[in-house]
Amino acid sequence: MRKKGSAEPPFSAAEFSAAVTALANAFGDPTRREIYLYLREGAAGRTCSEVAEHFELHPNVARHHLDKLAAGGYLAVELVRGESAGRPSKRYQAREAAGHGLTFPPRRDDLLATLLARSLQMLPDDQAAAMAEEVGFDYGRALAGRMGQADGHRSMRTAVNAVADALTAHGFAAHTEVDGEQLQIISQQCPFGDAAQQFPHVVCAVDRGMIRGMLASLYGETLPHLAASRPAGDAACITCV
Repeated sequence: MRKKGSAEPPFSAAEFSAAVTALANAFGDPTRREIYLYLREGAAGRTCSEVAEHFELHPNVARHHLDKLAAGGYLAVELVRGESAGRPSKRYQAREAAGHGLTFPPRRDDLLATLLARSLQMLPDDQAAAMAEEVGFDYGRALAGRMGQADGHRSMRTAVNAVADALTAHGFAAHTEVDGEQLQIISQQCPFGDAAQQFPHVVCAVDRGMIRGMLASLYGETLPHLAASRPAGDAACITCV
C-alpha cells in the first residue's frame, strides 16, 4: 500500500506518448466513439451484428472498430457459444474503468513478463524456447477447453478463426487471412509489451505454443511458424498454419 503523502513515480515521456497514441487509435474515429458510447448503454454487451445493424455498417467495418477498441483495453470480449455447433460469437462490453482519464501501460504485468522472459533467457536459446513454447502449448489447450470447443475434428479454417477470436480476447487484435493455400493469423497488437521487444526469442515461442495448443484441441496437431513479427520490425505478427 502506498504511504500517505507519497506520490506515484512520474511516467516517462515514452509512456505518456504510448498512452496518447493508444487513445488516438481507439477514439480518433467519430464512428468508433459512438460505438463505444452505445456499448456503455448495454450492460449485457452487444454482438458485432447488433452493432452493425444499429449503425447501418457492413459487419466487417463494425468488427474493425470493435477490435480496435478491444485491443486498446476499452472493451471486454466474451466468446459465446450458440445452441448450434460451429464458430462461437463474440460479445463486446465496455469496461467501466476505461472512461476515466489516460490509461498507461500496465507496469506490473509488463515487469512480470520481462522478469520471466529474462529468467528463461539465462538458459541456452533452444532450451529456453522449447520451455516457453511448452508453457504456451499447455495454456492454449486449456484455453480451448474453457471455450467449450476442445473436441477436435473441425475444419482447419473454422479452428483457425476460433484461435484468432481467442487471441483477440487476450489483447492480440488478431484476424485471419488466406495467402494462396495457406491460412495466416495476423496479430496487430502484442499484450506482452516491452518484454516482447527485449526477449522475442522467448515471448514469440509462448505465442507460437498457444496457437499450436489451441489448434491441437480444435483441429489436430499442426506446426505453425512465424513469418513476420513486430519485434523484428514488421507491421504485425503473422503466423502461418
